[in-house]
Amino acid sequence: MAVKEILLLGNPKLWESCEKVTKDELASLEQVVQDLHDTMMDFRAKYNAGRAIAAPQIGVMKRLVYMNIDEPTVFINPVLDSKSEEMMELWDDCMSFPNLLVKVKRHYSCRITYRDMDWNKHTQELEGDLSELLQHECDHLDGVLAVQRAIDDTSFSLRSQLFK
Repeated sequence: MAVKEILLLGNPKLWESCEKVTKDELASLEQVVQDLHDTMMDFRAKYNAGRAIAAPQIGVMKRLVYMNIDEPTVFINPVLDSKSEEMMELWDDCMSFPNLLVKVKRHYSCRITYRDMDWNKHTQELEGDLSELLQHECDHLDGVLAVQRAIDDTSFSLRSQLFK
């Protein structure tokens, strides 16, 4: 098990854009994917949260997202498009600031195109929770954090204070 340190809000690497993964890097990604899995599961055990993690959150500056909801899914070089005009408002959380929630607006639906660990190309229509989750993770790949998407100056809450 290789639990990596999650980069926290304020770490300048979180603001950097990631490089695309090339096909010849696939073999070296297996360890990164295992590290993402182990790190997310450790976070989940501590915070009872965590559905996905982006590679830059553990300092790997590649366009790679690991998600584990019902089953593990790896998104290599994901691209979001066909974003709906319909928006949803939600309290976004992030492993890089585990006790802070940020109210943001996300597209209700979108389409994601990505490659898997066998370099097969996939396209999937997303809506609701899955749409917002992958918008959040893809933002990480572009060096964008939820705090930058806050609706206004009052769109922040400590997790412990949200429902008081």
